[in-house]
Amino acid sequence: MTTLTVWKFDDPAAADTTVATLENLAKQELITVHDAATVSWPTDAKKPKTRQLRNLTGTGAMGGMLWGMLFGLIFFVPLLGAAIGAATGALAGRLTDVGIDDDFIKSVRERITPGTSALFLMSSDAVPDKIRAAINDLGLRPELIQSNLSTDQETALREMISS
Repeated sequence: MTTLTVWKFDDPAAADTTVATLENLAKQELITVHDAATVSWPTDAKKPKTRQLRNLTGTGAMGGMLWGMLFGLIFFVPLLGAAIGAATGALAGRLTDVGIDDDFIKSVRERITPGTSALFLMSSDAVPDKIRAAINDLGLRPELIQSNLSTDQETALREMISS
């Protein structure tokens, strides 16, 4: 099952560090990372910076549009470049109540503040023990903000990462 999770970190660089670790775990076939994007907001910056994991022609355009629309909705600005910025703004206005839950947008917007970062991760086939060990080795304590998991699955995921 493919899951979409959003993780918050109390360090502006932690989300990118976690992505590098997840990419290494994916090479070992311990998780399948379908796509990911990070938001980092250094304390001295006016607005957050975003980075997309995969930026390939064709599939990258669709992924860029998805992430651009999501970040445009969350932070009220198109963050992924001029090429999709205009389309993101227009599409965001029309699709505010379609597909992406308003509570999700509000929750993420409220929690990503200066001095923090977030990881938006679409993944499947994770080996929980290995993922937990790798995250613990980084010394990070991410907070699960949102997921598309059931309540029981989300609780288990929170316990796994916090232990």
